[in-house]
Amino acid sequence: MSDNKSPSPKPELSVENHAEVRIAPSYDHAGITIYNGDALEILRQLPDATVNCCITSPPYWSLRDYGTATWDGGDTECDHLQPRKGGEGPASPINGGGSDRDTSVGLQQFHGTCRKCGARRVDAQIGLERTPEEYVARLVDVFSEVNRVLRDDGTLWLNLGDSFAGGGNNRGGNPSEKSPKQKSNRGGYGQIATPIPESLKPKDLCGIPWRTAFALQEDGWWLRSDIIWAKPAPMPESVTDRPTKAHEYMFLLAKSKRYWYDAAAIREPFADDRMGNPNGGGQYARELYPVRGQNGLRTGQWTRGEELGGRNKRDVWTVNSDPFPEAHFATFPPALILPCVLAGCPAGGTVLDPFSGAGTTALVAKEQGRRAIGIELNPDYVSMTARRLRQDNLFSTLL
Repeated sequence: MSDNKSPSPKPELSVENHAEVRIAPSYDHAGITIYNGDALEILRQLPDATVNCCITSPPYWSLRDYGTATWDGGDTECDHLQPRKGGEGPASPINGGGSDRDTSVGLQQFHGTCRKCGARRVDAQIGLERTPEEYVARLVDVFSEVNRVLRDDGTLWLNLGDSFAGGGNNRGGNPSEKSPKQKSNRGGYGQIATPIPESLKPKDLCGIPWRTAFALQEDGWWLRSDIIWAKPAPMPESVTDRPTKAHEYMFLLAKSKRYWYDAAAIREPFADDRMGNPNGGGQYARELYPVRGQNGLRTGQWTRGEELGGRNKRDVWTVNSDPFPEAHFATFPPALILPCVLAGCPAGGTVLDPFSGAGTTALVAKEQGRRAIGIELNPDYVSMTARRLRQDNLFSTLL
């Protein structure tokens, strides 16, 4: 166990004591609770210091529209869609689910005010802000509430992908596994077209993950690790002036200097079959156990290496993306979430995901004997999560 690990009694939060939460959960069974609503609003109603860890992936900046908007005023029959680029054709709503995933490029809802009927768009979703600074500020507000809800020994595991400022057409180009239908920088099904902020140039890599990590660090979080999620089969990109994007970040942040972290639960196999063998060798042992003089390791340390059962987990995690057939986007891969759950939450503890999406974090937590609280703005995704939670042994192949 890590020196950072501290005693962690069973969490006080349970499905029976959500009386402080004024919004009733949409799903509440066997220690798994899912709320439908705005993350910040619902987080503010959760009690202090009751969650062991938070594992989440917020909507990426300037990537897509998840279909949560409502319209105030205007024509109730209006579709609020901008004209199709490059020709006429039937309009189809851009939303967060359904069967319209092959809608042609260029069809997207107006943002702010519909220029056809004058209706005002009302939307709480994160990711549609006009600048990176506005996006990061909203995330800092959300994770400030997460910090309050976390126990003092709690951790935050934050997955974020990056975005590119649009090239030439003044629109954002943001390749990501969360946008499998993106074919150009001009929008498309569920996608958005964000004007390039003054702080960026066309084709700039926006640096969203690190902007967010540094802002959270400044807000009081301990920034402990930048984990690289390496993707063996990344989304193809039609670019010839830079490498294809094949990674995202998973940041490990902590509420306090000392925090719960179970290193033994996620140890990796030794890099060499000889590890633990007194007649063998290897760089790992030399890293872990200091040499004495110029000849070999200190007495007995190979035996201790055998007892460890593996080496400390590295910060590059190679995990394939895991598309889910009910969703139009690639969901969190369970194999990416599993080490976060095992290292960040004790058995019987509570995992929080304020951007629950299709509910994979809650599913992995359930599979590993943890409680979970999920918050999701889109009611279609909440229904999807409820259907998935009713299944058993979803991720037994990971164990």
